[in-house]
Amino acid sequence: MTGDPQQPVIDFLSRPETYGGPGPVERLETHTAHVFLAGERAYKLKKAVHFPYMDFSTVEKRRSFCEAELALNRRTAPDLYLTVQAVRRLPDGTLTLGQEEGEALDWLVVMRRFDQSALFDTMAERGDLTEPLMDGLADAIAGFHAAAETAPGQGGAKAFRGYVEGNAAELERAIGTVFDASAVERVNQGCRAALKRVTGVLDDRRDGGHVRRCHGDLHLRNICLIDGRPTLFDCIEFNDDFALIDTLYDLSFLLMDLNYRGLRGHANRVLNRYLSRCGYDGLAVLPLMLACRAAIRAHVTARLVDGLEGEKREKAAAEARSYLDLALSYLDPSPARLVAVGGLSGTGKSTLARGLAPALGVAPGAVILRSDVIRKRLFGVAETDPLPQEAYRPEVSRRVFAEIARLAGEVLAQGHAVIADAVYGEDWQRDGIANVAAKAGVPFEGLWLEAPQRLLEERVDNRRGDASDATSTVVRAQAARIRPPEGWRRIDTGGGKEASLAAARDALGLPEIN
Repeated sequence: MTGDPQQPVIDFLSRPETYGGPGPVERLETHTAHVFLAGERAYKLKKAVHFPYMDFSTVEKRRSFCEAELALNRRTAPDLYLTVQAVRRLPDGTLTLGQEEGEALDWLVVMRRFDQSALFDTMAERGDLTEPLMDGLADAIAGFHAAAETAPGQGGAKAFRGYVEGNAAELERAIGTVFDASAVERVNQGCRAALKRVTGVLDDRRDGGHVRRCHGDLHLRNICLIDGRPTLFDCIEFNDDFALIDTLYDLSFLLMDLNYRGLRGHANRVLNRYLSRCGYDGLAVLPLMLACRAAIRAHVTARLVDGLEGEKREKAAAEARSYLDLALSYLDPSPARLVAVGGLSGTGKSTLARGLAPALGVAPGAVILRSDVIRKRLFGVAETDPLPQEAYRPEVSRRVFAEIARLAGEVLAQGHAVIADAVYGEDWQRDGIANVAAKAGVPFEGLWLEAPQRLLEERVDNRRGDASDATSTVVRAQAARIRPPEGWRRIDTGGGKEASLAAARDALGLPEIN
């Protein structure tokens, strides 16, 4: 029996003296690589494997893919990916690392080592993923996608047909051992029906340049916190079919992963932040994309079952079935609806909107259209930059509310729920948002938030880093002229965030979702 031809290199990389230090070497292993952690560096050796989707079988191929991994990951993590080095054999038979002479036995990607507790999947388990981190993550992904190389001729409905049928074949292999036949059939038929509905949208997105060289494996374990910033790493370099994809399909893996971990609120926040920077077209395809991502995790996890026994086997099977159930939930979404959240400045409209959104409509929840953010966007300034008083003239406000109406109609037409967040102090504003729902043929509900004026003034004067420019002077002026609208549900927000959110959920008939 022939041994592993890479074993001499593995043994060499496992010794502390290879790196010139006395410290221990920690070794991690995946199904495609060995990673050696020594000092402040991580050294990644690709295994000499050959799968249908990946070929690392020769030294030259491994070198080529190491160089590709370095170049592609430097797009998002330039401080993490340092260089490619060779393990070489000198004429006397000894092995060296990083020298230029001798025969190259194998190639390594050299990375800056980071604390494994900074991985986002680990942080999620500890409950350390915060809303500001989700905002930073969404910004990082949006910027990455905007700069990514386009892939003309790739993607579109044809690519998704391959995903759907590939998933179907893999899921059917696990019928009886892991999955129930009827559940697999519902997912497969649901994906096929969804694909049929959005074929044109997928092709339009392909033709519009939304298919790009993306990350391809964008889940929480491939995101870490480096120098206080969410950092994407370990993108797909070995197969263009996995990397040249629709940007929204790239994002959908992260959204699905957050959702699966019980963090739908974070998924909704990431989606809203991303859409505010990248546009709202393409939402119609999101349920199919999420279902495909969950189905992939279902059959990949199911494949592990055969190699396990006892409790581990049952745990993996249960996890695979959970992913399949999640895929099915994306294919049977809630209908679209429009909720307007109004009230004087400081009543907590934006806080309430963020709390309601995850439970409203298609996963991961409603699109939030906030007047303060849209006004800043119209003027081309950052959300937290103050605007001059002229930006609040009546004619400007008409532009802002016209934009809210336009975007709300666009999102509703794609089957997604909308929360419109604004003061709604004028009858024409209230009538306008209700008319959007009527034209879209979806239900409309208005929530009017109220709290003591003294508390409102205190809240707005204490706000920092927020999109609103309101002050206590603005609150006093609003209170003197604005009256609650007829037909809107009145919600008392003077008693705290949780109480007002519970009252609003009850008014809308929504469940509590994290």
